[in-house]
Amino acid sequence: MMRSRLRHLPVPSMVSAVLLLVLAGVGGWRDGVPGAVGGAVGVALVATSYVASSLALAWADSVHPRMVLSVGLLTYSLKFALLGAAVFAVAASDWPGRQMLAVAIVVATVGWITAQVWWTFRARIPYVEIDPR
Repeated sequence: MMRSRLRHLPVPSMVSAVLLLVLAGVGGWRDGVPGAVGGAVGVALVATSYVASSLALAWADSVHPRMVLSVGLLTYSLKFALLGAAVFAVAASDWPGRQMLAVAIVVATVGWITAQVWWTFRARIPYVEIDPR
Protein backbone atom coordinates (compact mmCIF):
# COMPACT_ATOMS: atom_id res chain seq x y z
CA MET A 1 0.00 0.00 0.00
CA MET A 2 2.85 2.42 0.72
CA ARG A 3 4.41 1.57 -2.63
CA SER A 4 1.58 3.33 -4.47
CA ARG A 5 2.23 6.44 -2.36
CA LEU A 6 5.91 6.48 -3.32
CA ARG A 7 5.60 6.17 -7.11
CA HIS A 8 7.25 9.57 -7.54
CA LEU A 9 10.57 8.59 -5.90
CA PRO A 10 12.43 6.88 -8.79
CA VAL A 11 12.63 9.91 -11.10
CA PRO A 12 14.01 12.47 -8.61
CA SER A 13 16.24 9.77 -7.12
CA MET A 14 17.80 9.11 -10.53
CA VAL A 15 18.27 12.85 -11.05
CA SER A 16 19.95 13.03 -7.63
CA ALA A 17 22.26 10.15 -8.51
CA VAL A 18 23.36 11.94 -11.69
CA LEU A 19 23.80 15.21 -9.79
CA LEU A 20 25.84 13.42 -7.13
CA LEU A 21 28.29 12.20 -9.77
CA VAL A 22 28.42 15.54 -11.58
CA LEU A 23 28.79 17.71 -8.47
CA ALA A 24 31.33 15.39 -6.87
CA GLY A 25 33.31 15.58 -10.10
CA VAL A 26 33.05 19.35 -10.32
CA GLY A 27 33.97 19.68 -6.65
CA GLY A 28 36.95 17.39 -7.11
CA TRP A 29 38.11 19.37 -10.12
CA ARG A 30 37.64 22.68 -8.31
CA ASP A 31 38.78 21.93 -4.74
CA GLY A 32 40.22 18.41 -4.78
CA VAL A 33 38.99 15.75 -2.36
CA PRO A 34 37.24 18.20 0.03
CA GLY A 35 35.29 19.66 -2.90
CA ALA A 36 34.30 16.22 -4.14
CA VAL A 37 33.16 15.25 -0.64
CA GLY A 38 31.28 18.54 -0.26
CA GLY A 39 29.47 18.04 -3.56
CA ALA A 40 28.55 14.44 -2.79
CA VAL A 41 27.44 15.19 0.78
CA GLY A 42 25.32 18.15 -0.33
CA VAL A 43 23.39 16.05 -2.84
CA ALA A 44 23.10 13.16 -0.37
CA LEU A 45 21.69 15.45 2.34
CA VAL A 46 19.00 16.80 0.02
CA ALA A 47 18.04 13.39 -1.39
CA THR A 48 17.93 11.84 2.09
CA SER A 49 15.80 14.72 3.32
CA TYR A 50 13.24 14.35 0.53
CA VAL A 51 13.12 10.56 0.77
CA ALA A 52 12.62 10.75 4.55
CA SER A 53 9.76 13.21 4.09
CA SER A 54 8.16 11.03 1.43
CA LEU A 55 8.41 7.94 3.61
CA ALA A 56 7.00 9.71 6.67
CA LEU A 57 4.07 11.14 4.71
CA ALA A 58 3.34 7.85 2.96
CA TRP A 59 3.36 6.04 6.32
CA ALA A 60 1.05 8.62 7.89
CA ASP A 61 -1.34 8.42 4.95
CA SER A 62 -1.38 4.62 5.13
CA VAL A 63 -2.23 4.71 8.84
CA HIS A 64 -4.81 7.50 8.70
CA PRO A 65 -5.06 10.40 6.25
CA ARG A 66 -5.71 12.86 9.08
CA MET A 67 -2.18 12.23 10.35
CA VAL A 68 -0.54 13.59 7.19
CA LEU A 69 -0.54 17.26 8.23
CA SER A 70 0.87 16.72 11.72
CA VAL A 71 3.45 14.15 10.62
CA GLY A 72 4.42 16.35 7.68
CA LEU A 73 4.89 19.43 9.85
CA LEU A 74 6.89 17.48 12.41
CA THR A 75 9.06 15.88 9.72
CA TYR A 76 9.73 19.18 7.95
CA SER A 77 10.50 20.97 11.22
CA LEU A 78 12.89 18.25 12.30
CA LYS A 79 14.69 17.94 8.99
CA PHE A 80 15.11 21.70 8.54
CA ALA A 81 16.41 22.04 12.10
CA LEU A 82 18.95 19.26 11.48
CA LEU A 83 19.91 20.59 8.06
CA GLY A 84 20.23 24.11 9.44
CA ALA A 85 22.42 22.92 12.31
CA ALA A 86 24.64 21.03 9.90
CA VAL A 87 24.94 23.99 7.53
CA PHE A 88 25.74 26.42 10.36
CA ALA A 89 28.35 24.03 11.76
CA VAL A 90 30.03 23.69 8.38
CA ALA A 91 29.81 27.45 7.71
CA ALA A 92 31.59 28.16 11.01
CA SER A 93 34.44 25.83 10.07
CA ASP A 94 37.30 26.43 7.68
CA TRP A 95 36.69 23.21 5.75
CA PRO A 96 37.63 23.74 2.09
CA GLY A 97 34.61 21.79 0.80
CA ARG A 98 32.00 24.06 2.35
CA GLN A 99 31.42 26.15 -0.78
CA MET A 100 30.83 23.05 -2.88
CA LEU A 101 28.52 21.70 -0.16
CA ALA A 102 26.41 24.87 -0.36
CA VAL A 103 26.32 24.78 -4.17
CA ALA A 104 25.37 21.10 -4.13
CA ILE A 105 22.52 21.69 -1.66
CA VAL A 106 21.04 24.41 -3.88
CA VAL A 107 21.51 22.50 -7.16
CA ALA A 108 20.20 19.23 -5.70
CA THR A 109 17.13 20.95 -4.26
CA VAL A 110 16.30 22.58 -7.58
CA GLY A 111 17.00 19.28 -9.36
CA TRP A 112 14.78 17.24 -7.04
CA ILE A 113 11.89 19.72 -7.21
CA THR A 114 12.14 19.98 -11.00
CA ALA A 115 12.18 16.20 -11.39
CA GLN A 116 9.21 15.77 -9.05
CA VAL A 117 7.21 18.48 -10.85
CA TRP A 118 8.05 16.86 -14.20
CA TRP A 119 6.92 13.47 -12.86
CA THR A 120 3.71 14.93 -11.42
CA PHE A 121 2.73 16.59 -14.70
CA ARG A 122 3.33 13.37 -16.63
CA ALA A 123 1.84 10.92 -14.09
CA ARG A 124 -1.52 9.37 -14.58
CA ILE A 125 -3.07 10.35 -11.27
CA PRO A 126 -6.68 9.26 -10.82
CA TYR A 127 -9.11 11.98 -9.88
CA VAL A 128 -12.78 12.30 -9.12
CA GLU A 129 -15.12 14.37 -11.25
CA ILE A 130 -17.85 16.12 -9.33
CA ASP A 131 -21.29 15.97 -10.87
CA PRO A 132 -22.35 19.61 -11.48
CA ARG A 133 -26.02 19.19 -10.61
